[in-house]
Amino acid sequence: MLALTTVVKAEVRLADVFSSNMVLQQEQPIPVWGTAEKGETVTVRFSGKTQKVVADPEGHWMAELAPCRAAFKPQQLRVAGKRNAIVLNNILVGEVWLASGQSNMEYSMNNHPQYVKPQKGDPDFLLHAWEKASNPHIRLLYIEKNVNCDTLPTQGWKMTDQASLKPFSAAAWFFAQMLQDSLQVPVGIISTSWGGTKIEEWTPGTGRRYAKMVEPMAPFAIRGFIWYQGESNLIDGDTDIYVSKMERLVNLWRQAWKNDSLPFYYVQISPLMYSQRKGDPVPKTWLDLPRFWDAQTACLRIPHTGMVVTTDIPERLNDIHPPYKWIVGERLARLALHDIYGRNIAYSGPQLASARIEGNQAILEFSHAEDGLVTADGKDPDWFYVSQRNGSFAKANAVIDGTCVKVTLSPQTQHPVVRFGYDEVAQPNLRNKAGLPAVPFEYRFE
Repeated sequence: MLALTTVVKAEVRLADVFSSNMVLQQEQPIPVWGTAEKGETVTVRFSGKTQKVVADPEGHWMAELAPCRAAFKPQQLRVAGKRNAIVLNNILVGEVWLASGQSNMEYSMNNHPQYVKPQKGDPDFLLHAWEKASNPHIRLLYIEKNVNCDTLPTQGWKMTDQASLKPFSAAAWFFAQMLQDSLQVPVGIISTSWGGTKIEEWTPGTGRRYAKMVEPMAPFAIRGFIWYQGESNLIDGDTDIYVSKMERLVNLWRQAWKNDSLPFYYVQISPLMYSQRKGDPVPKTWLDLPRFWDAQTACLRIPHTGMVVTTDIPERLNDIHPPYKWIVGERLARLALHDIYGRNIAYSGPQLASARIEGNQAILEFSHAEDGLVTADGKDPDWFYVSQRNGSFAKANAVIDGTCVKVTLSPQTQHPVVRFGYDEVAQPNLRNKAGLPAVPFEYRFE
C-alpha cells in the first residue's frame, strides 16, 4: 500500500483550474502548473509550443507557454511526466475574465423562479436567455460554494448549456456574451461568489473564501476582474474604511496574478431602504447608502478600475436583489470594450467634473456627456438638493445646458452644498445620451 501511494503521489498532476473545454488567454504568456515527483521533468505542449520544466523539492512545477493568438479551432494541451500523461481537449484561445462578489454577483441564471420578476419588458427575460443559451464560443468555470475542501471546488470548465448555466452568475454571463458578440473571439468566464460575504472574506490573509475559491486559480492567465459586492460592508458600518479595504483586495489580487495593471471593474450597489432594515448590527439612516456610494466612487482612484452605476435598476426599494442583471453585465462589458479593447463606446454615466458659482447658480460640468445631458423622462433633472442657511437641504431647480446642469442656490448661503441623488431611495433621471445614469455626489463649495 505504501508503494502504491508513493506512485500515485508521484504522478504528474495539473492544477484544478485546468480542464478540457477551457479558454486560455490570448496575447499573454500562459502559466501552466501542477505537481509531480521532486526533480521530475515535466513536458508541456500546446499549439505547437513545447516547454520542459523540473519539479522543485516540494514537487511543484510551473511552465510558461509563449502567447497565442485567439483561435476558435479546438486544440489539445498535453502534459507528460515519466509515469503518466494528461491530455485536455477542446481548448480555445481568447479572452478570460474572473467574476466575484456577494449575492448580486452570485444571482444565477436559474434564480428567476426565486426572485421578483422585472416589470419592464419581458418579465421572463432571464428564463428565456437561460433556455436558449448555447454559444459554443463561451466557456464557463463555476466555482462551488465550498471552503471545506482540499482543492479548488469545481467540476471544471464547461460548454454553455442549461445545465452549466443553471448555477452561473447572470451578470457574469451577460458580460461574457456582450464581449463575445463584440470581439468575435472565444470568451472564458469564471464565476466565484458567495451571498452575504464581506470584502475581507475575499482578501488574501483575512477569510477562507479567497484561500479556497480564488487563490488556487492564480496565476491562471486572465484579462481582468469584475466585482459586485458592498452590501454586507455597508450593513456592518464599514463605510469609512471600505476604500482602504478595496485597495487592499485589488492590489493583492493583482500581486497574486503577477500583474499590477489587471483591470478591476465593479458595480456600485443599488438604492435600497437600509434605514428600514431590522436587526442589522449598525442602525442606518437615509444618508448611509449615499455615503457608501461616495466610498465606492472614491475607489476609482485605484489605477485601472471602472465603476458601473445602478441607481436605475431597482423596482422595489426593499429588495436587495434588483432584477435586470443583463443591464449590469452589459455596463461592465462597456467598460472593458472601451478601456481594454479600444471600442468607441460610451462606458460611463455622467460624472461631476467641475463646479463653479455664477450669480445665484451652481454650474455643474459633467464628464462622459460629450453629446449632451438628457433625462430619462424628458423632464428637468431631479434629485438635486441645496443647503439652506440653517443647515437643512431643500429641493432645487435644475436645468440642463449642454454638458452642464445649472442649479439654483438658496440666497445668502455661505459655502453652499449641492447634493445629487443623495438619498437611499434616489433614482435620478439624469443620463447621457447612451442612457447611462449619472453618478450620485455631494459637492461642497469652499
